[in-house]
Amino acid sequence: MGKILRTQKLTTLSELLIVLVGIGGVLGGIYWLSPGIRTSVSKQLNGIELNSTDVNNVTSADKMALPSKEISSEVNSKPLVRIGGYAWNAESGIIVSNGGPKTTKGSLMEKNGVNLEIIRQDWLSELRNMQMKFIEEFDKGEAFPTSDKSIFAVMIMGDGAPFYISSVQKALDEKYGKDKYHLQVMGAIGMSFGEDKLIGPPSWKSNPKSMKGSVISAVLGDGDWVTTVNYCFANGLKVNPDPTTYDADAVNIYPSENDDYIKSAEELIKSQTTGWTVSLKEVSNGKLTGKTVSRKIDGCATWTPGDKTVFDKLSGYIDIVSTKEFNNQMPAALIGVKEWAEKNPTIVSNILKSALTASNQMKNYDEWRVRASEAVSETYKMETPQYWYKMFKGEQGTKAGLTYNMGGSKVFNYADAMQYFGLSDGVNRYKSVYNQVSTYLKELNPFGFNENVGAVVPYDSAVNLYYLKNINDIESGAAEKADYSAQATEVVASGEWRINFNSGSAEISGTSGKELEKIYNLLIQAENTKLTLVGHTDNDGNPTANQVLSKARAQAVVNYLGQKGIPASRFQMVDGKGQNEPVADNSTQAGKAKNRRVVITLLK
Repeated sequence: MGKILRTQKLTTLSELLIVLVGIGGVLGGIYWLSPGIRTSVSKQLNGIELNSTDVNNVTSADKMALPSKEISSEVNSKPLVRIGGYAWNAESGIIVSNGGPKTTKGSLMEKNGVNLEIIRQDWLSELRNMQMKFIEEFDKGEAFPTSDKSIFAVMIMGDGAPFYISSVQKALDEKYGKDKYHLQVMGAIGMSFGEDKLIGPPSWKSNPKSMKGSVISAVLGDGDWVTTVNYCFANGLKVNPDPTTYDADAVNIYPSENDDYIKSAEELIKSQTTGWTVSLKEVSNGKLTGKTVSRKIDGCATWTPGDKTVFDKLSGYIDIVSTKEFNNQMPAALIGVKEWAEKNPTIVSNILKSALTASNQMKNYDEWRVRASEAVSETYKMETPQYWYKMFKGEQGTKAGLTYNMGGSKVFNYADAMQYFGLSDGVNRYKSVYNQVSTYLKELNPFGFNENVGAVVPYDSAVNLYYLKNINDIESGAAEKADYSAQATEVVASGEWRINFNSGSAEISGTSGKELEKIYNLLIQAENTKLTLVGHTDNDGNPTANQVLSKARAQAVVNYLGQKGIPASRFQMVDGKGQNEPVADNSTQAGKAKNRRVVITLLK
């Protein structure tokens, strides 16, 4: 299942591109059989930026009455608004605010005058079709499209919004003319907090460089894919962007059958238990060698219950990294039709207000969490309330002496939403996510994004926070700050960054602006981590002077990040090693360039 997308079986990037642009076999023609012909070069990019503050505010509030299970008659006269989303615990707040799939008596939606229906749809292509149907009916003059095939908004992973919004925008422009209709992120109602993860052998965690040459099964372009790519780039690993080839010097990502996240897990299990392999064309330095290799699947990117499936069937595997470490990566975003929302701003704000208020009740009172699990089970028609209750908090297990984690979601109250978008503390975490995933789409070009979709809709056009800021009479609370007082000991990621400095000095060159911005964005994404920075030089000059220079350069990076708002308390160590720890041959200019670096390590 896709996670940008959260599809139950299919529909992620490949299917959506086919639906939107009429493209079949978008990868065809890119890969060549002749040895020596150039193919996609494995790329080392900079990871998603992690903001270290955990967005998790608990605002004291009196306990409210729980919503009943009886359908509300009070809002029958109100126009029906429909929202679609896939089965995901991060939507618990909005679902319990509605009392279930339809607005119930005593619910917060009823209190705020909203007649809402929430529809589970695990196929992104269908969510997209339903949103397109809504626009079609709206374009014909229907003020409140009500057919059972139309929805005003979708709830999907916010890290998938750059792809989803950009892809749908292309379809809208082709059907109605340029810029007549638009989709926008109008708020966030929750967050993945551990359930989306990369699974592999423990060595990948203790020594990330051991991932080089591995093959990972994943749904290309989904949120678990983003988590995997983040981990690779934060650790200085190359990612092979061509899913039909194998690069021994990079991490290779194999597209799961039918774009199904469960298949990601099953393919790992099948490979490790039966010896099943995949055939890939070998590539070296961006050129096909003419050989075909058979490779096992070494790991997978998946989410609950895919993670549980792996841990039940295999020994020797753990969660390497998840949205618990990349804690700001994957919000549950509400993406609606801009032109309709502009005509109905009170409805949109009241939907958000109801969801955020219910989420705060969930944070304060277990009875609300229990009621939410019941409403979620009823809405999704999937699993028991007990399952959703346990997986919301997340569970830990042990097998063959190894500890693993499953599940984990959060819901947003008003203070969380304001903080996440930087409206209360000036640090726009979502903008860092959106811009970094946009970079991944452009640089890695999954499924021919650049050729078939074109440009990414920029953040300022894709996100509209008016409806969030327009909420009145809601508990707000104070923003919670990350606590960096304790010593961090566990390495989350460690990567080398090539930052240019003026010759013989610690003054950062103007050519390093983009690189530093990427580092900042990465730190915004992993906001709960502490940091160490260590500078290194080549062997030109005096060893003692190089020692001093390397530390001064590391400090210069710290100073830059400090000016951007990263607190000094987050830096656990700033040091310099001079020329003492080269990673390449100092007898060549290329080797010297590799040795001039700053190593940034994220710790928890």
